[in-house]
Amino acid sequence: MSRDKNDRSSPKKNQHILTPDEVASGRKSSVTGVLVKGNVRNLSKELFKMEYLTKFDMSNNQLQYLPPEIGLLKNLKVLDASCNKIMSIPREIGNLVNLRELYLSKNKIHFLPYEMGRLFLLQVLDLNNNPLNSEFSSLYSEKNEPQKLLSYLLDSLPIPGGITEQEILSQPPKRDWVVIGEPSQSSPHAIFTVMCYNVLCEKYATRQLYGYCPTWALQWSYRKSTIMRDIRYLDPDIMALQEVETEQFHQFFQPELDKLGYRGIFSPKSRAKTMTENEKKFVDGCAIFFKTAKFRLVREYLIEFNQIAIRSYEGSEEMLNRVMTKDNIGLAAMLETEPGVYQHSATGDAAVVELRGEPLLVCTAHIHWDPEFSDVKLVQSIMLMNELKKLVEEQKEHIRDEGRRDPDSIPLVLCGDLNSQPDSGVIEFLKSGRISTNHDDFKDLSYESCLQKLTTSSRGSELSHAFRLSSAYSRELLPFTNFTYDFKDIIDYIFYSTNYLRPLGVLGKVDEEWFHHNNVIGCPNPIMPSDHIPLFCEFEMDQLRDKKANASHS
Repeated sequence: MSRDKNDRSSPKKNQHILTPDEVASGRKSSVTGVLVKGNVRNLSKELFKMEYLTKFDMSNNQLQYLPPEIGLLKNLKVLDASCNKIMSIPREIGNLVNLRELYLSKNKIHFLPYEMGRLFLLQVLDLNNNPLNSEFSSLYSEKNEPQKLLSYLLDSLPIPGGITEQEILSQPPKRDWVVIGEPSQSSPHAIFTVMCYNVLCEKYATRQLYGYCPTWALQWSYRKSTIMRDIRYLDPDIMALQEVETEQFHQFFQPELDKLGYRGIFSPKSRAKTMTENEKKFVDGCAIFFKTAKFRLVREYLIEFNQIAIRSYEGSEEMLNRVMTKDNIGLAAMLETEPGVYQHSATGDAAVVELRGEPLLVCTAHIHWDPEFSDVKLVQSIMLMNELKKLVEEQKEHIRDEGRRDPDSIPLVLCGDLNSQPDSGVIEFLKSGRISTNHDDFKDLSYESCLQKLTTSSRGSELSHAFRLSSAYSRELLPFTNFTYDFKDIIDYIFYSTNYLRPLGVLGKVDEEWFHHNNVIGCPNPIMPSDHIPLFCEFEMDQLRDKKANASHS
């Protein structure tokens, strides 16, 4: 009996090769690998339009070179070009950043392009039986241990785009300034800028985590210069920093920023309390810097989430076992304005002096990182807002106008690496001011009795905070704040009190074309010193006495 040619059970099936138009339309192919056989001397360029390929076997042919178009097959995981007559490897091979296995044995290769060092996921590199130049042969030992050779190649690779180190240190990648509002002309207002920046502490800046970045560009001796470049270029009035190592705060950030007119406060993560003096040097934490010409410090306040967990666990094993074991912190500074912050306003010197002393609460926080602990992130955020409310209430005696006792009556700027994406419970809680006790991020764990006393809500099924907050950024303004090879999204934020603060503008996104032009597949890199992108916003702050006067007349 004859078999229908369309019968799916047929042992011989025709595989359809997608056309470029089909690929562009998003159609998927069942073909993921190609085998080229038959003493082939030249490869058809049509093969390199099959960008969906994950395996390409061209071994045992008569090829004398790999065409540069090989770099178009960016989804390749296995490339076998062994047993040919290949004499040179094109630089474009460095575009195959998904490659796990590369077989080039039994060829005539003398030199390797430095771009090959960009293949940071490579697990197998077979170069046996090639007349390699001594520069490379001394570094190549085993095909299953390519890291030493790849590191050398990557470290020897010139800075992308032909940019010089002097050009890198002169200014960061271009980002457009996005105007959101215009400053008021009717009365004097404080205008100031805020930067939020996770600077990536030294102990996390390793090739194990960021294999696509040259070793020299991960070293603190290099990165500190580009971090300071960002700070000098943006010249913020207030900085909220995360992942600042203790020793780096005291030996670098504090003395360098003091020269620029800043004063700073700092606290390491809670685990520093259990360490020796030498060990404490390498613990990272949070820092706040402010220009002394524009603000003065009234009080600083450390928020240790593990200590709050101990005080409020109410018999909850989850609070002790999941929250108390994490040593994340928040750091707050109660500031008051100085005359310098009004320098942009259309007002006389006498009026400016009269306006000094307006309060502003600034907070930086670093929330737990692990996606599996969404409950911990949310609990830490609830704790944070409750502690900020308490801080405002405790500071009533420092505020001239005794009528301002509502926590929401003092402007708040809340910055941080919250390790939470825009659709998370953390961001819902901060933006809306409330969260259901049944929210999915709590993972059905028993936190409710512990958290009820940490919020202002009278509803048993809801947790809330006392501030009215909005985010200075939207996804349209900044599509991502953290960019590594395998993660690209928003996890850093600047929140502000909507009733006293108005954003006038923000620093926008880095042009996607810039990343493409410079072959940037993640941060950090020689041009961008952290895996986080700094957030920068200009605010206008209303006079609090005007607000109170208007409220009393209404």
